[in-house]
Amino acid sequence: MEIEKILELAKEKGFTKAIEMDVSTVDLKDEVRAMCQDNKCQIYGKNWACPPGCGSIPECREKVKDYTKGILLQTTGELEDSFDFEGMEEIKEEHEKSFNELVDALAEQKFPMLPLGDGCCTICQTCTYPDNPCRFPDKAISSVEAYGILVSELCQKNNVDYYYGPNTLTYVGCVLFE
Repeated sequence: MEIEKILELAKEKGFTKAIEMDVSTVDLKDEVRAMCQDNKCQIYGKNWACPPGCGSIPECREKVKDYTKGILLQTTGELEDSFDFEGMEEIKEEHEKSFNELVDALAEQKFPMLPLGDGCCTICQTCTYPDNPCRFPDKAISSVEAYGILVSELCQKNNVDYYYGPNTLTYVGCVLFE
């Protein structure tokens, strides 16, 4: 499948923006991974798709190195105000739904890919990490940040806005292809 067709499919799935990205702009940084260790999301060390379960930065670099094409995906929504947590959750759910539907459609076509979403993997209600292997290693999705990628920088390097003004929120993901 050509990138143009994948981008069309992404738009059909409901993304606000879907563009071809320059894979050379994917920069895995130890500093971003260090932010994960601060554990503000309270998931560090509790999910196979998050650090340290998803691998070290050198291991993630090894996973990423053979991908030559990619798409950057955004879902942007409006909030009533900066305290509109319900609105934030609705935009996040919309992004996750679109992302999962796109990844499932591409997986059906046996497309070699590495999807990197927004937030931790939520396939299982309770992750088996670290006591047992991942139940769905072929379906688990790590986040862009889990791989050490600074989202705002990735957007900037691909000439895409990340901030769309007051009372807006944007979720970002990407899919890398061979």
